[in-house]
Amino acid sequence: MSTHGVALASGAHGFLSPTGVEVAFLLVGLVTLGAAVLTVTTRQLVHAALWLVVALGGLAVEYLLLTAEFVAWVQVLIYVGSVVVLLLFGLMLTKAPIGRSPDADSGNRPVAIAVAGTAAVALVWVVADAFRRTWIDVRGPVQGSTEVSGEMLFRYWVLPFEALSVLLLAALVGAIVLSRRGKENEPAEERRKDEVR
Repeated sequence: MSTHGVALASGAHGFLSPTGVEVAFLLVGLVTLGAAVLTVTTRQLVHAALWLVVALGGLAVEYLLLTAEFVAWVQVLIYVGSVVVLLLFGLMLTKAPIGRSPDADSGNRPVAIAVAGTAAVALVWVVADAFRRTWIDVRGPVQGSTEVSGEMLFRYWVLPFEALSVLLLAALVGAIVLSRRGKENEPAEERRKDEVR
């Protein structure tokens, strides 16, 4: 976006006169935040994965509202589709409990809340300070197109992208190893019963 477009957008809008897109952005952000909080506070692992779908879907809507269509669809295809399916697959392979699990809560809740609160305040402060006077002109040219996003991804973010894919592959292999280890520790009679079925 050009400096002229930013200046025009900042002159047309004010903090106390939000547009419909800004109101929608705020409402979707609140829903996404609520889903994220429920993801980490629920004691049912499958429910946590489903709340994660809502949170990641909310982020995709936020990207659409910021005119980054390509990033929004990548969010839906990769994170909402693949990563959540991978999580559910890992839960099934490791035979995680389906209902409420007392093991899903550790005694470190106060420390976790303090660290999460500090990280959230620091992130909001850094982003607000960096983009305090920047407005996105939603009527201008698309900034999140495949050309712009692809150039950024393959020029600056190739290594983190590949590292993430290796990490996901390691998580899947680890889940398979854990599920196989549980079968090896079963008594021989139970294994024979499973094979007969």
